[in-house]
Amino acid sequence: MPLREQAAGGAMVVRVRSRDGLERVAVSDPNSATVYSLKTLIQSQLDIPVPAQILSRDRNLLLAKSASAAGALSDLTDPSASLSTVGISHGSVIFLFYEGERSVRGPIGAATVTPAGSFGRKMTMDDLIARQMRVTRQENPHCESASFDRDAAHAFQRYVNETLAFAIKRGGFMYGRVGEGGAVEVDFIYEPPQAGTEDALVLLRDLEEEKLVEAIAIGLGMRRVGFVFTQAIGREGKGEYTMSRREVIQAAELQTEGEIKEWVTAVVKLEVNEDGVADVHFEAFQMSDICVKLFKEGWLDKEDVDGDPKVSKMKKDVMVGVKDVREVDNDFFLVPVKISDHQVSIPHSLYRFVLPYDV
Repeated sequence: MPLREQAAGGAMVVRVRSRDGLERVAVSDPNSATVYSLKTLIQSQLDIPVPAQILSRDRNLLLAKSASAAGALSDLTDPSASLSTVGISHGSVIFLFYEGERSVRGPIGAATVTPAGSFGRKMTMDDLIARQMRVTRQENPHCESASFDRDAAHAFQRYVNETLAFAIKRGGFMYGRVGEGGAVEVDFIYEPPQAGTEDALVLLRDLEEEKLVEAIAIGLGMRRVGFVFTQAIGREGKGEYTMSRREVIQAAELQTEGEIKEWVTAVVKLEVNEDGVADVHFEAFQMSDICVKLFKEGWLDKEDVDGDPKVSKMKKDVMVGVKDVREVDNDFFLVPVKISDHQVSIPHSLYRFVLPYDV
């Protein structure tokens, strides 16, 4: 929205866009203002120390993941340059990168937004900023690694491969241990009653049966540590993607239900190798903290699962980079987890724990 008004006292207003949204800085003496004086004003008005600030007129600055990457994009590096010579005037937008945390203030002279109609509570810019949800990639998982017992993984994938031919989806809860540093060890897989198609997996959960499984796990010194599912060969949509919209919603729901921060979601699928032979491939992920938050707070649209499977739909706008969007690439929500294998000595029947009638 174009900014037309002057700040109090005729000061020049510069709009500053950062990861926290759009804020304003009042420059009382625009004729003599320099890049450095602008930084000092940002420090006093927005509580961001001068040494931490990286400024640019390039919006790509907001996509930088580190200070070094942001510094390479900065075009406002000369502290003595006047604002007029670098093209900054009243109403200009500049982009700000900084590392660290702060409490976001309301903009100077914050305007209010009134809902349509004669009634309705006025909403300040503080309210708008508080309601803004920013989606970024999470670099590090809470789980250091995921190791699968070889026999348990083999029993699960063999049934899907030899009996179901990867024609429909299949899933199970993973049980094992969490070691020091957040390393997860998966020792057996419980497959609850379920109904699978090419695109969807419906868990027909039996709480009494799950209590029995939990009791067996506790007796073995184990607990539920994640969920594993297979992707069907004829899965929805075309093109390459790691997890579909439906799968993201289901994974976020189960991770929300899980009682440990190291909860792992594993994906099993067929992939063609260099020799043209189809191999069974395991991958492990955690759903990002922001994905779990979006699910918990009802931002993810769980009803609208049609359309492009590579993106998740939101009920309200979220910010990705510098854009407000309602569709987010699913890859933003996936945090890869290192994967390995091991072998334990437990009853063979527990490698794939499933009632006889549920095939």
